[in-house]
Amino acid sequence: MKTILDEDLIYEILSVVEEIPPGKVAAYGQVARLIGRENNARLVGKVLSRAGLYGSYPCHRVVNAAGRLAPGWPEQRKRLEAEGVTFRANGTVDMKRFQWDGE
Repeated sequence: MKTILDEDLIYEILSVVEEIPPGKVAAYGQVARLIGRENNARLVGKVLSRAGLYGSYPCHRVVNAAGRLAPGWPEQRKRLEAEGVTFRANGTVDMKRFQWDGE
């Protein structure tokens, strides 16, 4: 089933991302659950990849469920480190330590 991406949905996703505090991260699937679309983690990623078109949002605070960063965006790690997020030896965020409990 194809999901229609409209501005209301885009801003619903971005409003959740805006709530993630500095020094914390959320998973794509977590954001999807918070807007009532638990099976749409990829949709969240798609919206965040274009978030700059809608304003300034802390998209760097969203990672995958295993703590991996967005591919091809080296600045994401720098921004998270500046907020105090540390990384494991394998380059992932420790989700048990840094995951936002916004649910």
